[in-house]
Amino acid sequence: MPFLVLSYAVNFLDRVNIGFAALAMNADLGFTPAIYGTGAGIFFAGYILFEIPSNLALQRFGARLWIARIMISWGLVSIALAFVSGQRSFYTLRFLLGVAEAGFFPGIVLYLTYWFPARERARIVALFMAAVPLATMVGGPISGALLEINGHLGVKGWQWLFIVEGAPAIVIGFAALQFLDDKPDEANWLGPDERQALSHTLAKEAQDAREAGYGGLTEALTRPRVLVLGVLYFCIVIGLYGLSFWMPLVIQTYGLSPLEIGFLTSIPYFFAAIAMVLWGAHSDRTGERIFHVALPLVVGGAAFAWSAMSLPLALILIALTLATAGTYAAIGTFWSLPTSILTGTGAAAGLALINSMGNISGLVGSPIIGAIKEETGSFTVALLFLAGVLILGALIALVFGAMQRAHATRFGAVAGE
Repeated sequence: MPFLVLSYAVNFLDRVNIGFAALAMNADLGFTPAIYGTGAGIFFAGYILFEIPSNLALQRFGARLWIARIMISWGLVSIALAFVSGQRSFYTLRFLLGVAEAGFFPGIVLYLTYWFPARERARIVALFMAAVPLATMVGGPISGALLEINGHLGVKGWQWLFIVEGAPAIVIGFAALQFLDDKPDEANWLGPDERQALSHTLAKEAQDAREAGYGGLTEALTRPRVLVLGVLYFCIVIGLYGLSFWMPLVIQTYGLSPLEIGFLTSIPYFFAAIAMVLWGAHSDRTGERIFHVALPLVVGGAAFAWSAMSLPLALILIALTLATAGTYAAIGTFWSLPTSILTGTGAAAGLALINSMGNISGLVGSPIIGAIKEETGSFTVALLFLAGVLILGALIALVFGAMQRAHATRFGAVAGE
């Protein structure tokens, strides 16, 4: 888990560090908010197109090889972003970064189902995804500091940011080839009895998932419960990327330096990481999933609405902290829902589909926020937009819960609760 957490932290930082690069890059290259929003979002076009094929490849070739391939390729593209010279190269490299990263997150979620029983997955996925707020918490000050070494060796600060933060992905990718085991059967650090007991438990749960959910490719891509989860994740991820891509720019309106912005943006993510792990553990202890997704979304939506008011910087930080904690607490528990009804090829395809549907929000959400900011001249309406989407997500979570209960009544099987 520490290795996977480190890998995902580097992954997310390379995906969203454009939010800090924009503090200087936009002015240097003459990018408007709309151009920046489109470039931030076009990443998801490549990501979505290759998500399902990448996850199926992971199932076929093994997690160790495929995860290493993904990390090395995205590290190279991330470094190449330092050489962006205009709108066209910006769009092209952001698209290629999406292609390179496709399949990493759902691939890791699938990989975790090879190792951890269902009763532990909310906590484990929350621990894994805590890499996101931790990466942003640590990456914010680092990104701010890199921006301030502008001109060293003739390289601009935002170029140093892409180079320095892209290189670790390549190193970790090669380490994955030596470090990761594909499945418990191959883990020499487990005793024979441990390997047998864990494999037996996971095989039994996979059979239960096939009976209560979906194990085939066509089922996983077409069934209403899977599609509803995709729509729910769409709403959650709009909030996530709204924070990642735009929080530095919201705080910049208070006239702070890049380094100050970096430290201040780390505050919401510090509390989000704690909330995420504790909330996932609470969900595992109680066995309840639906309200553990819906309630933090309501909190996050209300906090976004509060942050839309004209507030002093301290209150804005409190509001953004609550919005961040609510959004991330919901994400950690969310992934225990699809893994309870998907297995085998169905899991590989279904998890990728749900993640793809969620990341459509990055493709459309960032340009929408950029267009709103450019049209209105402030972030007020954009923050209200984010609030409404999270509240909608809470309602969809309740709808999924009703579908689960109806399915359990009809087939005599309880899944996802």
